[in-house]
Amino acid sequence: MFVWSKLSAAKWSDAWEERFAGATDLTLVISSFPGRETIRVEAYCPKKSRADAIQKMWGGSVRELKTKNWAAMASKATPPLKVRDRFLVCATRSTSELAKLRREHPGREILSIPADMAFGTGHHETTSTVLRLLVDAADEFRRSDKVWTLADLGCGSGILAIAALKLGARKVWGCDYDPQAVRISKENATRNDTPKARFTRLDVLQWEPKEQWDIVAANIFHDVLEAAFPKLVQAVAPGGLLILSGILHTQADSCLAAGKKAGFKADRILRKGKWVTAIGHVKPC
Repeated sequence: MFVWSKLSAAKWSDAWEERFAGATDLTLVISSFPGRETIRVEAYCPKKSRADAIQKMWGGSVRELKTKNWAAMASKATPPLKVRDRFLVCATRSTSELAKLRREHPGREILSIPADMAFGTGHHETTSTVLRLLVDAADEFRRSDKVWTLADLGCGSGILAIAALKLGARKVWGCDYDPQAVRISKENATRNDTPKARFTRLDVLQWEPKEQWDIVAANIFHDVLEAAFPKLVQAVAPGGLLILSGILHTQADSCLAAGKKAGFKADRILRKGKWVTAIGHVKPC
């Protein structure tokens, strides 16, 4: 057993939870200290290579843990996630296991999204909610015979772009500030037979939209959303939809107020656990 650890500001506790959400090959422990504004983030890994990969990306330190009671510490593998009547999201890479899932769920598209270092396996509250809203929006477009496109800002694992193509999107594009996320998104697109998905390393706050999209999905932190709202609104095509997530419920009022000021009108606001997701239209320029 090996342990990666790092001290961090307490305000980033939720960010660390998101980063490791859905990871089935480690156990994440976040410790707080009374009267201090720091936390200790630890990832318990059975393999040193996994701990070293985390250290390479996030700094911190790695040490060997002498105890061998990993089985007692490890959480059970995350079960597949059903999304409406369309998808089954699983973490397996195994060809035989995927074939078995397809036999067991003949009416569903199987999405293979392993729990890597990119956020967005589909099991986190924010991602699963956006997936459901995406299925609903695709159904509306299909009923109206509308050909549609999607931009996914903060693509993480690439799951939204991959799902969009399987739902009939003509064109999808995703971006992320994290180069690891872009790499993993491309790998997942190949694994799920969606080679048309395009992913770019990009800072949303430095982004200047060159085209408009029928759906713009932004599952990113609230402070980035607030700063990027003018760009997000600009990127939505007339009659299109903006889907926002990654917002803690304690931050939702101020974040959605900033969105409203920029021209976003929320049609639905959903809360799942401590997270809020919103979908709506934008005012014409």
